[in-house]
Amino acid sequence: MKPAVFFYLLILLLSCKSKTNQQEEPIKTTGSKELPKPKKAPSETPDGMVWIPGGLFKQGAVPNDEMAMAHEKPAHKVYVDGFFMDIHEVTNAQFAKFVEETGYVTMAEREIDWEEMKKQLPEGTEKPHDSILQPGSLVFKKTKSSVPNLYDYSQWWDWKIGADWKHPNGPESTIEGKEDHPVVHIAYEDAQAYCKWAGRRLPTEAEWEFAARANKTDNKFFWGDDVSKLSAHANSWEGEFPVTNTMEDGFERRAPIMSYPKNDFGLYDMAGNVWEWTSDWYNTNYYKELASSGVVVQNPKGAESAFNSSNTYAKERVIKGGSFLCSASYCASYRISARMATSPDSGMEHLGFRTVLSE
Repeated sequence: MKPAVFFYLLILLLSCKSKTNQQEEPIKTTGSKELPKPKKAPSETPDGMVWIPGGLFKQGAVPNDEMAMAHEKPAHKVYVDGFFMDIHEVTNAQFAKFVEETGYVTMAEREIDWEEMKKQLPEGTEKPHDSILQPGSLVFKKTKSSVPNLYDYSQWWDWKIGADWKHPNGPESTIEGKEDHPVVHIAYEDAQAYCKWAGRRLPTEAEWEFAARANKTDNKFFWGDDVSKLSAHANSWEGEFPVTNTMEDGFERRAPIMSYPKNDFGLYDMAGNVWEWTSDWYNTNYYKELASSGVVVQNPKGAESAFNSSNTYAKERVIKGGSFLCSASYCASYRISARMATSPDSGMEHLGFRTVLSE
């Protein structure tokens, strides 16, 4: 079997894609003629969080963003109520405390049940060898030479048995000494479990983007529009992706939380480092349908159902913020409006989360 085909099969199996196409459902709006004014910060703020005042803003790509992708358009007005948000991504130390108190086992650590998995795959899918059907996750690998096709992700991702949040680069790696690094290899279910334990929740995509923008109405990045300041503000990929990282920003892979300047709301790493889960389903048509409704939606929760026009088997959630792998040539997702679709049951080396709390 060719490597690319084999990689695709692995992703297909481990993402547990639905056998039937997702049907688009009408997107419900909750518009109001008179939107409330943003509330003042409550008198008490939970440790490690900051108050995000909420308000009206334009979600999506700004007009001067030449790198914006089609699914970031059109920009549309939405309103979000105020909420508390973690000032940084959930760390290894925080997640370790959760696991210690609950005994929780992440999806990357669980045994794979082929009989259950094959129910969600196209009929006739052959069972991989038992040596492959073992717990693990996707780990980044640099290539030895230039990559002509940046759409072939198999060139820089390896399925590694034994890779999980405690072993982020594979079974021989460790998080010892990296307690202040963002926890990774976190599937959506894992993030939800942590939130339940902490009495929090995941942000909606609109909440996340409002918080990242921090009232910078027309800017591409949280610090402004000057991309030359990227290395001073975010952990991303410098050099030729995925061959050489010059580490101009100081790190090749994940960076400790709060290594870069905070935004105007006091939030760190809202660009780069690791991608972050939101609670929204990914639907290719969601922005278009929301904009065409002509209604300002208050506290949008995302699409009613998942739909990806590029992969109709997919059932994905929206992730935001980009990661240490983002470069101008690859995804440039350190931009505020950038978004990506990811299977809820997949964790990767560059995927983590932060939590929010309603007043």
